[in-house]
Amino acid sequence: MEEIRLQKFMAECGIASRRKCEEMIINGLVRVNEKKVTELGTKVNPDKDIVEVNGKKIGAEKKVYLLLNKPVGYVTTVSDEKDRPTVMKLLKNVKEKVVPVGRLDMYTSGLLLFSNDGEFIYKVTHPKHETTKTYIVKTRGVPTEKDLEHLRNGVKIENYITSPAKVELLLKDNTNNIARIWIQIHEGRNRQVRKMCEAIGLSVIALKREGVGNLTCEGLEKGEYRYLTEQEIKEIMEY
Repeated sequence: MEEIRLQKFMAECGIASRRKCEEMIINGLVRVNEKKVTELGTKVNPDKDIVEVNGKKIGAEKKVYLLLNKPVGYVTTVSDEKDRPTVMKLLKNVKEKVVPVGRLDMYTSGLLLFSNDGEFIYKVTHPKHETTKTYIVKTRGVPTEKDLEHLRNGVKIENYITSPAKVELLLKDNTNNIARIWIQIHEGRNRQVRKMCEAIGLSVIALKREGVGNLTCEGLEKGEYRYLTEQEIKEIMEY
């Protein structure tokens, strides 16, 4: 195999995104053939060189990409100190070590990706790549057109203003004071959609992530997962 940059090899091993791997190299956490390496230009031959991160030897695993239709009631973590059920329990028969790509809170359902490919994870989660995330929100409270425009242009949440979003009102029930809203964003900050709705005075009753990029949960029952196709992986990486 030809030599490749150290940070690229680390990312391909699922250690972290390439940028995070660069930070680990600079911070002296990586050794190549028992020698500490801090130069980002360093190249390695995956077939010959021994690479260690934090004292542990790493090697390229088979890359895995999964799509889960997450049910409500599971936390998006590998393990949980409160002993709550985690999404990892739904990945039956998956032998490779994978991690969630981004996060859905315990009470949000829908599309959740998993992988051991650091580059793929970075591509999906970092706002600069503008990979879209699409949600359907059921709210207590019916937004006005002005409220919807506010969501489209950006609302203030804590100490930041959200990026412009695509927003459509799917259903309004003034009698029961309930609405259903389609929202598409590319940031994906912690509980962002819930906070966006709260910022315009709406209370979220139910929240589902319908899609990431061109991916959807079509054909999957709640709690079921599948492997991404090569074409789907390519589309996400080139999104």
